[in-house]
Formats: sequence, C-alpha cells, structure tokens
Amino acid sequence: MGSGIAQVAATAGHEVMLFDTNSEALQKASEKLQKILNRLVEKGRLDDATAKAIFGRIYFTDSMNTYAECGIVIEAIIENLDIKKKVFIELESIVSEDCTLATNTSSLSVASIAAACKDPSRVIGIHFFNPAPLMKLVEIIPAIQTSNETTEKSRKLLDGWGKLTVLAKDTPGFIVNRVARPFYGEALRIYEEGLADVATIDWAMTELGGFRMGPFTLMDYIGNDVNYIVTETVFKAFYYDPRYKPAFTQKRLSEAGYHGRKSGKGYYDYSENAVSPKPDTNKGLGENILWRILVMLINEASDALYWNIATRNDIDLAMTKGVNYPKGLLKWADEKGIQHCVDTMDRLHNEYLEDRYRCSPQLRKMARDGNTFY
Repeated sequence: MGSGIAQVAATAGHEVMLFDTNSEALQKASEKLQKILNRLVEKGRLDDATAKAIFGRIYFTDSMNTYAECGIVIEAIIENLDIKKKVFIELESIVSEDCTLATNTSSLSVASIAAACKDPSRVIGIHFFNPAPLMKLVEIIPAIQTSNETTEKSRKLLDGWGKLTVLAKDTPGFIVNRVARPFYGEALRIYEEGLADVATIDWAMTELGGFRMGPFTLMDYIGNDVNYIVTETVFKAFYYDPRYKPAFTQKRLSEAGYHGRKSGKGYYDYSENAVSPKPDTNKGLGENILWRILVMLINEASDALYWNIATRNDIDLAMTKGVNYPKGLLKWADEKGIQHCVDTMDRLHNEYLEDRYRCSPQLRKMARDGNTFY
C-alpha cells in the first residue's frame, strides 16, 4: 500500500520519500514500482520519459529524518495502534510545524492516533483502497481533534491527485469497511446454515446481483486472515454489536492457514489441478441469497446515514468506487422499495429473534413517511 501511495503522489508531480526500516522491503518496493511503470509503458499508458520521471521523484530511505522538509506524511504500516502511536510520536519530533500527519488505517481510531501527538490538530485519516494507483476512492477521516484547515487541505490535495474523496466520521470501519461487513458476514451465515455452498452464493451475487466478485472469492483474494482480523476489530470496536459478529468458519480457515489465493487454499482450492465446484443455478434460491445479503447491506448503509457517518451521496459513492458495487446501496433501496426492505428485515428478525437483524430506524421512519433516499 505504501509504495502504491508513493506512485500516486509521484505521478501527481510530487517528490516522495518512501521510508521503511527494512532495507529488503525497500528493495522489493523499488523493483515492484519499476516493474509496474515498465508495464504501463508497454501498454501505452505512459511514455518512457514520463515513467522515468515518476520513478526519479521517489527516493527510497531507511531514515525517518528525510521527512524533515515534507509537507505531508502518510503512514501505511501494520494495523496496530500502539505501533502507529510510536511512529507518530517520532514523526512529530522530525517534521515541520505545518506538516500534515496522515494515517492510512482502515479500522483504527484516528482520534487515538492523534492523541499521541503534541499537536493532534494536524493528524487526519486518509484511507486509500488497494491497489492505490487504480482505485479512485479515498476516505478522508478527520478526528475530533483535527482542524478544519487540515481537513480542507488534505481533501484538496487528494482531489488534485485525481482521487474521488468522501468525508467520513471517525467511527469503526469508516464508510466502506462498516457498510460492507454483511457482504461477507451474511454470506458466511447462509453458508453455515447449510442453505447454499460457497460456489452457489458467489454465483448468486455475481450473476444475479452484478457484483464483480462473490463474497467467498473476494475473501480468498483479500486473505481470510486479513478479512477476519478486520471483522474482529470492527466487532470489538462496536462493543460486540451482533451485526458485526465474526464467523467461526472464517476463524478456523485463518487458524488452519487457509488464507486464500496467497496460501493456495481458502474457500476454494487454487492448486494447479484443482477442479472448481459447480454452483446450484436455481434462480429462486439465487434470488433469495442475493436479496438477503443485499437487504443487510442496504440496512447498514441506511444506518450509516442515520448516525451521520457520511452523507447520502458519499455513502453511495464510497460503495461503488471503493469496493466496485454495481450501484449505490441507497439508490438500490429506492428501486427495491423502502417498505420491502423494512418487511424483509422484520421477517429475518422474527425468524431468528437476533439483534443482528434489527431494522435501521432510518428505513423504518422513511417507510412510515413514504419517503425515498433520492
């Protein structure tokens, strides 16, 4: 992620200091960036001179002191709050007073990171999506300590890099990692209940729903270890709200080392002679799977709006541009019918009697008043 962000900034014309304590990691980053730029030249997306200029603007360093003259530093290290705090304390002792300190965290509290600094007003969350050069969306997350000037300056900078920025409240998961939880969680629930296998659930979401990847294919792509940790982090951060409860299936796969593509096995087998499982293409079953997962996503997006996590437009933009959903969830809710969403949530709640399936007050109020999101 760090080298991807460096590529984006260098492409926008900035000189970039790419720092890591591990010299081997720096060497790999250099080789990878060179390879990516060469590939872009081969494809005709860059000319050779431009590619060389971009690479020439990136300096690889194992000394944090090179940040002394930087206008912004974006941290993209391991998702560990204590380690991030230590890095920000050290950074603040090196950089100038007007340097913006940003974290690329996907799920940790920006306020907690900012609290480690003497001047927390210049600390902000700038969350890129992987791969950073290709994914347009960036979540901008001001902490409660962040100054308006830092927020405006950061958003203007990222907009100038050609990114689509959305503003999110500093709450667990921000927009995308909060709203997207049911895409994985409810798919796992359906699987654990024995209602359908992984291939059938993936088929329903891609062929009937228009999603680019099914939830199990996507979890294998992300890495079941990574996806499980994010799920667990969000679950704990929301004071163990049952809507975000992790699944034992994913925990066991993670414990077994079945991390997905990178390990050669996850929900699917990626070995050379593996045979892909065939889905059950019963349309009725597929529609039920799609609608159950979709209504849970809609409910989560509606709740994010209810709690002022982000605006309606930013929520829909985040889900279409951050995780490539076929359409905005709130727009989808209007098409399906708000009352239909409420009725489905109530039916699930009556069936399971679990708080996991509680309907968002936003949806219920809108159905009662006959309103739509758009």
